[in-house]
Amino acid sequence: MWLRPIIKIGAIAGLSSVVLVLLLGQSRVFFTMASDGLLWKSFSKTHSRFKTPYITTIVTGSFAALFAGLFPIGLLGELVSIGTLLAFVIVSIGILILRKKEPNAPRSFKTPWVPVIPILGVVVCLAQMLSLPLDTWIRLIVWMIIGFVIYFSYGRKHSLARKARNNNPSE
Repeated sequence: MWLRPIIKIGAIAGLSSVVLVLLLGQSRVFFTMASDGLLWKSFSKTHSRFKTPYITTIVTGSFAALFAGLFPIGLLGELVSIGTLLAFVIVSIGILILRKKEPNAPRSFKTPWVPVIPILGVVVCLAQMLSLPLDTWIRLIVWMIIGFVIYFSYGRKHSLARKARNNNPSE
């Protein structure tokens, strides 16, 4: 019983650090997507003094604050978990594809024991995702549909990487 306040303080500290890392990471993901043309150009602006992506930081922080105020923490935790696990699955599959399609491409980091590690990554992450409630899966699918709508209605036409690939068909 006497440990309860200490555990609460630890939980708050842990959640705070996770939220800060997610805000930092997500704002940079949006910034990079905007730099490629996948999101609106205003998202690729950086602050004149701090050189940070301030627009995406404000947008991401605002949405995080809105969601934190409207939804229970358990629900938000499940959404963050399924999104992060899905990202790990995609990265693991991407490693397999890139090693097959572009085996000699320069890499700053190489995953050891390919294909064992990526396959284990996919299996473990999918197993953890399957343990999440059906409602979480439905929310993930809805968010993905929203993402696909944005991509196919805006990003696909504006992607600089896509334009570069189309202008250089030899690759």
